Amino acid sequence: MEQLNITPLTNSFDIVIDNIASDKSISHRCAMFSLFSDQPSTIKNYLRGEDTMDSLRIAEKLGASIEDNGDVIKITPPKTLREPDDILDCGNAGTGMRLYAGLLAGIEGSFVLTGDKYLRSRPMKRVADPLRDIGASIDGREDGNKAPLHIRGAKLDSFKYHSPIDSAQIKSALILAGIQSDKKSYYKEDLLSRDHTERMLNGMGASISTNKDGWIEIEPLKGKLKPLNITVPTDPSSAFFFAVAAAITPNSKVTLKNVTLNPTRIEAYKILEKMGTKVSYIKNEDVYEPIGDIIVEYNELSGVTVDSNIAWLIDELPALSIVMSIANGKSHVKNAKELRVKESDRISAVVNNLKKCGVSYTEFEDGYEIDGNSTLKKATINSHGDHRIAMSFAIAGLLSGMNIEDTQCIETSFPNFSEILESLKG
Repeated sequence: MEQLNITPLTNSFDIVIDNIASDKSISHRCAMFSLFSDQPSTIKNYLRGEDTMDSLRIAEKLGASIEDNGDVIKITPPKTLREPDDILDCGNAGTGMRLYAGLLAGIEGSFVLTGDKYLRSRPMKRVADPLRDIGASIDGREDGNKAPLHIRGAKLDSFKYHSPIDSAQIKSALILAGIQSDKKSYYKEDLLSRDHTERMLNGMGASISTNKDGWIEIEPLKGKLKPLNITVPTDPSSAFFFAVAAAITPNSKVTLKNVTLNPTRIEAYKILEKMGTKVSYIKNEDVYEPIGDIIVEYNELSGVTVDSNIAWLIDELPALSIVMSIANGKSHVKNAKELRVKESDRISAVVNNLKKCGVSYTEFEDGYEIDGNSTLKKATINSHGDHRIAMSFAIAGLLSGMNIEDTQCIETSFPNFSEILESLKG
């Protein structure tokens, strides 16, 4: 089991960071969406994390030709996706498994999706059941709730589905199924989740829109889509760890370069603003995604209540819990039960590890309350195989020192995290 030992930071910093990991969500989608074109897609700055490379390898097993010169990845799709002669390994990626389930449900053939021990414990019926309802054949452990999943693709029916869960993964899986049906489909969620799928597919020529009643209208494809020609922006969720570093380190400032400024992805920065941190945004371009720089400066922090837009915060709440621990007053996280079914039970992982650091809290089924004004103590942290937990408490270690166990998971999303963390020391 790999470990990461963090020593306290003894200096402030004013740093520009331009080598943060590329966006994981967009990278996954590049590998998959390129399969809907009949021309090569060109992707610059593709994330070379374990999970996203698994998505690329799956595309290759389905018949795509992959050329990678180290700077640019060129994906040439096959005329027809082929049935693979081996299982399709998604690694640790729920995004990979759930989106590929939607994509493969409409492709003739037999496909088996699996992943590591953590992914194989995560719930999949939230995707499997609505796909089954429109004609997909999906089986797996616990009646298709746990991977490995076996999918036998078929021609799918159109649908009208109001999801009980606000999730970009569920929405994207159903959109990928809907564009393969022969009639218009409708999807609705109560709160807009990440909308990379809609933006990227529309940029490729699909027709996905939202009507006045809040239903996403999904038109079936009339032919092949245009290829992608994209530079993947910096991942705002990965960049957020260093936003937190600046927010908790007196007299510090960080400029995060070339980040997607998609409103569904920067809510955590808005929460930092509510807590008192100085945050500014500079937009530089807007093709598939709005992209620009985010500048974060230290300021006195106050507690906050987070009870809305949870779908936009699901990856950043562990890091926000570190800020909440040292802010003045109490902070509350509510309506966040979805945290319990991520790479780990993030509610339990956050509060139990905060307890080791000397932070008082109250745990609820859908969130927690954190007592602020805490002086963090050095502790040995169990990541539970969750990269967000590992990196959040590594940032906390800048104040107190920290030992993080089971850190191999960081490679799944942010291979150079430790290198950038070390650069804060000058």
